Amino acid sequence: MSLTAGSRPDGTRPATAVEEPVAALVPKATASKNRADARVPWRVRLRRDRALILMTLPAISLLLLFNYIPLLGNVVAFQDYDPYAASNGVTAIFHSPWLGVEQFSRMVDDPLFWSAAQNTVVLFLLQLVLFFPVPIALALLINSVIRPRVRAVAQAIMYLPHFFSWVLVVTVFQQVFGGAGIIAQTLEDHGWGGFDLMTNADFFKFLVTAQSVWKDAGWGIIVFLAALAAVSTDLYEAAAMDGAGRRRRMWHVTLPALRPVIALLLVLRVGDALSVGFEQFLLQRDAVGVGASEVLDTYVWNMGIQNGDFSYAAAVGLVKGVIGVCLVLAANRFAHLLGEQGVYKK
Repeated sequence: MSLTAGSRPDGTRPATAVEEPVAALVPKATASKNRADARVPWRVRLRRDRALILMTLPAISLLLLFNYIPLLGNVVAFQDYDPYAASNGVTAIFHSPWLGVEQFSRMVDDPLFWSAAQNTVVLFLLQLVLFFPVPIALALLINSVIRPRVRAVAQAIMYLPHFFSWVLVVTVFQQVFGGAGIIAQTLEDHGWGGFDLMTNADFFKFLVTAQSVWKDAGWGIIVFLAALAAVSTDLYEAAAMDGAGRRRRMWHVTLPALRPVIALLLVLRVGDALSVGFEQFLLQRDAVGVGASEVLDTYVWNMGIQNGDFSYAAAVGLVKGVIGVCLVLAANRFAHLLGEQGVYKK
């Protein structure tokens, strides 16, 4: 076999600079563009990007109004806040006496707080183990369906409960698993003893996990299917040509493509560990009792809204928020150690 000029012994030709992959050139172009932007005066950049800045002003205003300005109200956690100390609740902050960290000391000594915290942690771990993998598994199952119409119908059916309110979700479960539900009545009609899972305090943590799976798994399916849609079919074809079966292709192609999305959602879920739900537990509070259904969200609502102890409720909410931020930072750091981006880059 004759060799052309510049060819290797195996007949292949070394790649030239023109043939470099585009993906390798994009970071260089982006870095050079960032350096060029850094040299442009900020007034020029402001005038150049004024249309984009004006488009983001409504979103920034909403964030400031409803997310950041209310954070200033956390100052009542260090006071004995009395909303009737002045003509309105805002000026009452300046007339309420300061207590320092007394509310936090009270929280540490409160056994009801620790009971609610224990229920919250147990429910978070249970939902992390039982609920978090379900959207991934269902997305892989739907993605393996060949017919697009069947795939679309299955996705729509699984996503529909996401639009239901918690009142409707609890009602549906009551009609199925309650003492007067379909399953209990069918068993009684055939001579078996009935049951009522909706009032079983020991089964309550599994019940609320099943409700969360039924209601919100469809949302996670959409996220993972979007990530799977970005996977090139050439990778599957190359793996199949190398002799990889369906399981091998799933393990070496599909799951690595989902890993960044899984890491991101896991970081967000860990950061939201102490917020397992409010309305869902409040609706079923009377059925199973306070001991089984009390979580930090319902505990804050009970102390602040029902009992009017706003300072103590603010102290509990502040500790809950600080712990959530620490969990996000720790989980994101762990994602970086695994080579993933997480919520933000290094």
